[in-house]
Amino acid sequence: MQAAPRLAFGVIADIQFADAEDGYDFGGCRRRYYRHSLRLLREAVWEWAAESPPINFVLQLGDSIDGQNARRGEAESALQQVLEVLGQLSVPVHHAWGNHELYNFSRARLVHTGLYSRPAGGSDGPADRECHAYHCSLAPRLRLVVLDSYDASTLGSDPGSPRYQESLRVLREKNTNDDLNNPEGLKEPHFVAFNGGFSQAQLDWFDEVLKFSDENQEKVIVMAHVPIHPCASNGVCLAWNYEAALSVIHRHRCVVCVLAGHLHDGAYCQDLHGVHHLTLEGLIETPPDSNAFATVHVYEDKMVLKGRGRIPDRVMHF
Repeated sequence: MQAAPRLAFGVIADIQFADAEDGYDFGGCRRRYYRHSLRLLREAVWEWAAESPPINFVLQLGDSIDGQNARRGEAESALQQVLEVLGQLSVPVHHAWGNHELYNFSRARLVHTGLYSRPAGGSDGPADRECHAYHCSLAPRLRLVVLDSYDASTLGSDPGSPRYQESLRVLREKNTNDDLNNPEGLKEPHFVAFNGGFSQAQLDWFDEVLKFSDENQEKVIVMAHVPIHPCASNGVCLAWNYEAALSVIHRHRCVVCVLAGHLHDGAYCQDLHGVHHLTLEGLIETPPDSNAFATVHVYEDKMVLKGRGRIPDRVMHF
């Protein structure tokens, strides 16, 4: 008889809610169901609330509202509607910041919204409080690390700031197109403005957290908005300095899984070090008669993902 799971959690990505008619992606060929995404989120919350055994927390992998809300002057109201639905849960929600959060809000503003799930005070994250990275213990010998994959980015920062200037320099060095969101013809097509990367300060902090987890025989689940492995990506939706993040992970034994969003088709691979990289399908491109969320049960030696709608079931052994 199988032992009971140590804990369970919900996971969802790319809600991208806007009170708007259906539209299409930047290529004009993939339908996006802006208004319906809130209803699908509500259905996910209802199912999570009824889970047995009950879930312990939810991971929201970023892009909770769509960028068009900024143009419509509806960013605050759209975010409030999403947070109200998630707030019906009696468990914590851990948020990753995605590009669409940063189309709607500056980093300085996001710190004062419900998307700032980094605990107040303490030494749980990097020194920069506007870097939305942190870690927390989920259960004995099990830790969550939230990474900020736009810590290096031109999004959400003042154009005069060092963060913006350095990010723009890196981007222009790698991307010679007039439109910095265009990957066409690039040797490294992931160097586009809708992606971002990790500062050295965040990577150094990440390395110390994993060192602590190694020393304490912990298993670690990592979450970020942007994928960090090419095989869990389409080659474009990938963190700028993904190799540096992978290098930190592979220096340690503790990471078992990296969860990401951003790529609405979803993807999966297990790397040569045994780490699972799961990119979740996006809710925004899910037809109203389907859904895209999952419940994950964590055991001593595996994670069992029960997908809903277009997310397949998956077993990830440690």
